[in-house]
Amino acid sequence: MPAKPAPIKKSATKKAAKEKEPTPAPVATPTKAPAEVPAEVPAEVPAEVPAEVPVQAPAAEAAASPAEGGVPVADAPVDAAPFAEDASATPASDAPTLATPAAKPPKAPTPPPAVPTSAPQNLTVEDVQETSVTISWLAPKTIGATGLDGYTVETCKDGAKEWVVANEELTVANRYMIRNLTPGDLLNIRVVAVNVGGRSEPVALPQPVPVHEVLDRPRIKLPRFLRTCYTRKVGEQVNIVIPFLGQPKPVVCWTKDGEPLDTNRVSIRTSDRDSILFIRSANREDSGNYVISVKVDSLEDRATIIMQIVERPGPPASVKLVDTWGFNAALEWTPPRDNGNTEITGYIVQKADKKTGDWFTVYDNCHRLSATVSDLIMGNSYSFRVFSQNKVGISEEGTVAKGIATIQKIGIVYKPAQYTEHDFSEAPKFTASLNDRAATVGYTTKLLCAVRGSPTPKIEWLKNQMVIGNDPKFRQISNQGVCALEIRKPCSFDGGVYTCRAKNALGEATVACRLEVKKVIIPEAK
Repeated sequence: MPAKPAPIKKSATKKAAKEKEPTPAPVATPTKAPAEVPAEVPAEVPAEVPAEVPVQAPAAEAAASPAEGGVPVADAPVDAAPFAEDASATPASDAPTLATPAAKPPKAPTPPPAVPTSAPQNLTVEDVQETSVTISWLAPKTIGATGLDGYTVETCKDGAKEWVVANEELTVANRYMIRNLTPGDLLNIRVVAVNVGGRSEPVALPQPVPVHEVLDRPRIKLPRFLRTCYTRKVGEQVNIVIPFLGQPKPVVCWTKDGEPLDTNRVSIRTSDRDSILFIRSANREDSGNYVISVKVDSLEDRATIIMQIVERPGPPASVKLVDTWGFNAALEWTPPRDNGNTEITGYIVQKADKKTGDWFTVYDNCHRLSATVSDLIMGNSYSFRVFSQNKVGISEEGTVAKGIATIQKIGIVYKPAQYTEHDFSEAPKFTASLNDRAATVGYTTKLLCAVRGSPTPKIEWLKNQMVIGNDPKFRQISNQGVCALEIRKPCSFDGGVYTCRAKNALGEATVACRLEVKKVIIPEAK
């Protein structure tokens, strides 16, 4: 029979339990430890043995020395077969079973350290009321892998040092209304982003916000004609009136293309109701985007005016005669170098015959950069020119095409008939004679006759066979063969015989009449 394990002594067990009860000591492994483990513990093990005593699976660990708190086990070798029979025969409830050590689980990877986010951005005030202030901001530029839990809004009265949290719970929105404020306070406001890593750097408003009721929000009443591009000609005055509302009196600021206005060129006059922009003489450098800003505390309204100062364009850069065929000529040109600060609306094409030199318009409003001029006269030569046109007007000069279009004669050559020149020389001859006239004293009268002759005869007037000459009382008129003598306010002495005499190299002719000047007799009153 195999040898059974030696019984455990009670005195040694109790002494070891008392000495090692707080911290169980590790069991020493003997050098002669067998591979087999006994399956049962003798019944003589007292109940006072504490449960904290560690029990190891190998038998060698159980055979520790009494000095170290272990249980002494006999050194006799144990056969494997009888030990197995005893283990199968002994029920599990009779003695405690020795536990097998479990394998250690793998260690989890170490998470990265949590880092706070960067500060929120662009903190601004949206609205101010009597007991509330509404603010908004943008998300932080850097959030990190741990994400963002929310934002904390904090306020501090101007002059104080203690910051008070306005929202009891974190807000995830980028907009927050701070309520239940005291009118008249000056509040410093800041926002902090919060995540697992803690609080970020705060972003604060640059100036404290006054809490008060705005009686009238600033608002610009932009006229309808200024909502589109405002166009003026070079040299004209610019006088723009911008009405606005706001209480208390708003602060008005003007800028041009993001820069302050040049006070040497632009005058600004601002009242409680409107602001006037005045330019005495506009030029093209005054074109741009003018922005008016009306501000009451932190509330602001803006309006943009697009001003365009225009003038007439320059002529086309070049005009070229491309081809000539039949009774047609093809032209091409390039846009002008200066469009007058506005778009080109069309071109005017003209032609001129070399014989007369007179210009005639062929196309009044051509939208292309080429044109074909038709219906030219055979045998004539033509020049062409082109004008630019915009909404201000036509260019001062036109560009003349390089080259002349000559329309060749085709078919039978025309030979005009030969005629002898007619001699129109003729002695003077009156075609309408003078008639006797009666005139009234003080009323201007006129004598008329008509004469013909070639060359044109020289006309002379005579009174009672005396040449009148340059007497200022008489006015002599001769036009296209019609001769007239005007007698201004005649008197009774201006009556007599008047003669008209026409002379040229071929002869002389005369015609005469009698003029009687009557005096008006006023009857005497009875």
